[in-house]
Amino acid sequence: MSDPRAPEDDEYSATVLGSHWFSGPPEPAEVAPDRVEGSVLRFGPGVTAAVPAPFPVTAAGTAAPRGRRAAGLRRYALAGLVLIAVLAYLGWQRYGPALEVRDVAVTTAADGPSCDTAADVVALVRTNGRPGTLTYRWIRSDGTRSEQLTERVPRGQREARLHLLWTFRGAGSHPAKAELELLSPGPRTAAVEFTYRCGP
Repeated sequence: MSDPRAPEDDEYSATVLGSHWFSGPPEPAEVAPDRVEGSVLRFGPGVTAAVPAPFPVTAAGTAAPRGRRAAGLRRYALAGLVLIAVLAYLGWQRYGPALEVRDVAVTTAADGPSCDTAADVVALVRTNGRPGTLTYRWIRSDGTRSEQLTERVPRGQREARLHLLWTFRGAGSHPAKAELELLSPGPRTAAVEFTYRCGP
């Protein structure tokens, strides 16, 4: 028997009104943790949140064996020593002892120049083999002297030959002297005497 006070066009359904009672509350959305420190363990089908492990978890085999680590250190130490030795050698080659002159000698042909020719006077300068520059001048017995001249000596070269061409003309006999004045590195002098002869 229906209630005459209920509206005729409004269908009442106890099933619709009471559906929330048996369907239960909506399932909570999965929430990620604000921060996770260390390793995270997940287990069980219903676990959705990250659970920090109660102890640190490390992967097996990450730490290198002590023997292998020591061998690597020895290898790097040997390479470092070789590098230091090479750098020291290059530094000594570049910034080591400076050019030094060990000996100077001046020579020319024993019989002197012939008529209207030039005497080739040669100064032989012996060094310690270091690179550098020789600064020098020639002084002749006729009262003339050259300007300052330079000779570049490369590394490893232990001798430098410096030439003076002295030309003579005319008949007669003329004694001559050519002197090398070495200005640097370190002052040194050396000379040679000869005679120009032309005629009977």
